[in-house]
Amino acid sequence: MTVAFFALTTAVAWSLWLVSRPLPQPVAGIVFLAGVFAPGIVAVALTSRTSGRQGVVALLRRLIDWDHSPGWYVFAAIFMLAVKLAAAVLHRMAFGSWPMFGASPIYLMLAATFLSTIVGGQAGEELGWRGFALPRLATRLGLGGASILLGLAWATWHLPLFLIEFPGSDTFGQSFPLYALQVTAISVTMAWLWASTRGSLLPVMILHAAVNNTKDIVPSSDPDATNPWGVSRSPVAWLTVLLLWLVAGYCLRRMRNMKLPAVVP
Repeated sequence: MTVAFFALTTAVAWSLWLVSRPLPQPVAGIVFLAGVFAPGIVAVALTSRTSGRQGVVALLRRLIDWDHSPGWYVFAAIFMLAVKLAAAVLHRMAFGSWPMFGASPIYLMLAATFLSTIVGGQAGEELGWRGFALPRLATRLGLGGASILLGLAWATWHLPLFLIEFPGSDTFGQSFPLYALQVTAISVTMAWLWASTRGSLLPVMILHAAVNNTKDIVPSSDPDATNPWGVSRSPVAWLTVLLLWLVAGYCLRRMRNMKLPAVVP
């Protein structure tokens, strides 16, 4: 079932993204956004087929499972901010100068995180990645192995955005191998958060939204990049990878003895 999920999610998303390119706005944006929701759409369809209406309701309820310690929500909201600020400090120590900081103030980034969690594509993605795929992979591979495999699949799903220029996307021409390292490390941390909150999707949605909206407090992108298969020349990017994997290593150790949430219908 997980193989079918990954194949269908990739086929649906990539097809919609390619179809959106020649279309006029705002139609192109709507079709592109539909592709972003592909993981959730496929997850609901497959859950309906295997578990019926009851399974779909159980899956959707996890989007609003909010009864957890406030500390988990704080962690989700500031995780990427902390990583990027730490990367800036390491850059100052290693190179004797501060890296470039983004122009948006932190309060706007956090507001965007909140709005993106409510109305953005995080629900559409997380229904699929952490709602459907992760628990099924974890029953076979354990949380650690599942989180790494899911991270690689999640990164690969974004591949067209690095190879083709889409309106509003800032990943075209950037280093995909670097991105895959970052996303896989984030996937590990999100799996730990997911397991620590009994399989709730709300905290991981917040973390997902926060990564998207706060990462540019210290930008990692290479403005001169043109080869998506090349190695990034951004020191901040590599410092970010280092910090993300230090956190991921801690999470992998903690997940060795964690019990899987009972969320698979």
